[in-house]
Amino acid sequence: MRTLGQRVGTSLVAGDLVVLTGELGAGKTTFTQGLGEGLQVRGGVTSPTFVIARVHPSLVGGPDLVHVDAYRLGGLDELDDLDLDTSLDSAVTVVEWGAGLAEGLADSRLEVVIERTVGHAPADDELDPRRVSLRWIVGK
Repeated sequence: MRTLGQRVGTSLVAGDLVVLTGELGAGKTTFTQGLGEGLQVRGGVTSPTFVIARVHPSLVGGPDLVHVDAYRLGGLDELDDLDLDTSLDSAVTVVEWGAGLAEGLADSRLEVVIERTVGHAPADDELDPRRVSLRWIVGK
């Protein structure tokens, strides 16, 4: 997951919104850690579950990474209270558990769905395989 996130991170630009969906432990934060590496931001990217949102500044003059965990948010009002719209144009914003909440933040977004491949025998080099779908939703 981390390597995939890193590859995706190298192609993201300021203003991009990434909405991550997957069950608990699916790899959303690990994917975001890779994004942070690809974007070359400061600090270790950890799950922001208890602080809700963290900003990781760029080390190379690129966009910052705004990492949001919407798991404990009660709805759109609480997401709006985070004032994410103030940094959307200048940062890459990643929202874990954002499906059904974060889509209204931007006209376009990258939706990443991470699923464990239950019932499939893992290959020798895959101890815990995942199926990942990436889909760009392009608005206006």
